[in-house]
Amino acid sequence: MSSNSKTGQGLPPDVRMRGFASRTSVTAALRWIDSAAEQLDSESVPLTAATGRVLSAAIASRVDVPAFDRSMMDGYALQAAAVQGASPYHRLRLKVVGQSLPGRPFRGAVAWGEAVQIATGAPVPAGADAILPAELAEPCDFSSSPSDPAVATTARPAPGDHLPGAIWALGDVAQGKHLGLVGEDIHHGDPLLAAGRVLRPQDVGLVASIGRQSVDVVRRPRVQLVITGSELAPVGMPAERFQIYDANGPMLQALAERDGGEVLPWRLAGDDQAPLRSALAGPADVVLVSGGSSVGPEDEAPRVLAECGELSIHGVAMRPSSPSGMGRVAERLVFLLPGNPVSCLSAYDFFAGRAIRLLGGRSAQWPYRAVVLPLARKLVSELGRVDYCRVRVVDGVVEPLAVGGAAVLSSTTRADGFVIVPEASEGFPAGATVEVLLYDR
Repeated sequence: MSSNSKTGQGLPPDVRMRGFASRTSVTAALRWIDSAAEQLDSESVPLTAATGRVLSAAIASRVDVPAFDRSMMDGYALQAAAVQGASPYHRLRLKVVGQSLPGRPFRGAVAWGEAVQIATGAPVPAGADAILPAELAEPCDFSSSPSDPAVATTARPAPGDHLPGAIWALGDVAQGKHLGLVGEDIHHGDPLLAAGRVLRPQDVGLVASIGRQSVDVVRRPRVQLVITGSELAPVGMPAERFQIYDANGPMLQALAERDGGEVLPWRLAGDDQAPLRSALAGPADVVLVSGGSSVGPEDEAPRVLAECGELSIHGVAMRPSSPSGMGRVAERLVFLLPGNPVSCLSAYDFFAGRAIRLLGGRSAQWPYRAVVLPLARKLVSELGRVDYCRVRVVDGVVEPLAVGGAAVLSSTTRADGFVIVPEASEGFPAGATVEVLLYDR
């Protein structure tokens, strides 16, 4: 591990064309990230922009939901005792005295032997203690008698038609039946959502139901990409001879956004140090440098970071991604990611992604679903380093794809996920059960 700051001991040893004398363990690198990546401050956002954001403060209700007793059925509001014992063979007549609709309540009170036609969600009128469902009622003329055979064939009016003067109750209901009472869903003072929760669409709906227009969330980490390498051509542009298309830029943008980052505008930097120096002094919370992190003659990123701030770690005991580095400039975290695409993906997932998630108030853990399955054949590693091994899952068995091949990005698209072999292990024998982290959620 090497460390440098403006008040420190100068620049770290120049490892270009010499190689690393030693490498930091993955465990130590993760400890550095966990101590350096402090959760960002909060901001208020409207509910329309809150899905997927992380709550910075718990939410409790200041209202009852519902705020009034409401009907859970289309039918008639009445006193349950007035229809006790009613059936198709023992019809009981009630006078219809009005109507209650959502937003347009009946203003009077319901007395014994009376009913108010009511729609689902409408306020329950005073005096009523139950709802008789519409299918248990038949309209009738108030002057009709129970013995009048014509009553039974009278058609029920459609919604919006004039109210019947009376109804026959064809069944009874218990007191409180089909009522949604005040506070039945949410009581005033109820805790609803805890700080740290990643808001889902239904969470946003719940917050809206208590009348809030905005929520306090953790600010999204601003992420600046610096994609180095004169051999890179922008996607969509003609590539010259000996150039390759940039894969890391679009991949890193997608990864950072997945982890809650706000990616700032970026473009290819070539081998010019100016874009890197500008990014290290810019408005980002995290700077991701792709390429230039290793020991080649043009790998200047570690020394530039050391000049501008602090190179805390350079070289990690893992495969791939061993040339990774990390440090800071003021409060800005900087991650040096290898240029080879698989190494870049691995280093991001292990280190940079963890930091972005922590800054944004999310879990530090892998954003992948884990399954435990048996190995089809042995998986070999080396003591003292962590291996990131791409695998496929075939008929419930884990097939290793490749251990090397840091430039073969297609191996990650053929893979269903990866297995991590810890530094204290030489691998796993065929038939051993291993944890697979699946790329697909």
